[in-house]
Amino acid sequence: MLAVDRLNLNVARGEIFGFIGPNGAGKTTTIRMMGGVLAPTEGSVVMNGINMVDDPEGVKRGIGFIPDRPFLYEKLTGMEFMRFSADLYGVDGDVFWEKSLGLLKKFGLSDWSNQLIEAYSHGMKQRLIISAALLHEPAVIIVDEPMVGLDPAAIKMVKDLLRELADKGTTIFMSTHTLEIAEDLCDRIGIIHKGTLIATGTTGELKRAAGAMGVSFKTDPKLEEVFLKLTEEQIIL
Repeated sequence: MLAVDRLNLNVARGEIFGFIGPNGAGKTTTIRMMGGVLAPTEGSVVMNGINMVDDPEGVKRGIGFIPDRPFLYEKLTGMEFMRFSADLYGVDGDVFWEKSLGLLKKFGLSDWSNQLIEAYSHGMKQRLIISAALLHEPAVIIVDEPMVGLDPAAIKMVKDLLRELADKGTTIFMSTHTLEIAEDLCDRIGIIHKGTLIATGTTGELKRAAGAMGVSFKTDPKLEEVFLKLTEEQIIL
């Protein structure tokens, strides 16, 4: 069985693209291929105009990755982890302190910057990994369930930040099960089901396309209703 079957995605510069689907649909496999962790058996991954096969390191230098379950070296302090991340991406030492202090302050971690990460809550770890992912000012940010473990204030801050970054030209590829966030934040949304992209477009386009295929709703539907109906009926749009 194919994890991802002939997936064809084009995401524009400065776009927030939501990637949604049931568990096991192929979201994580897609993200791993985009990040260069898995190689596709067919086709290619091109990021910022660079083919992953031709220059994997070049592609990865332009990507910021925010996972749903942050893997951190817990015997480092928050600031040491920021330094480690900066070194990986070649962030100049002259600008490291200004950037790292600014990001830690933005995410409410300044008072914890010299504490071991093992003392952080899950939400704090998530905020730290987001801070580290933004240090090198990536052209593309891949986000897997960005709001897991965050309180309402932090969720709003992350949403505002992603919108601000996109408005400045950063491309955001976001996988999420929180359909309200996808509907509120994303410019376009792709629905993957059993490894196949079954629908893509704005929320309004998804609703109209579903209606054109015979799916009826009693009232103006939310994205959740459209998503559940399309994945239930397996309609190909």
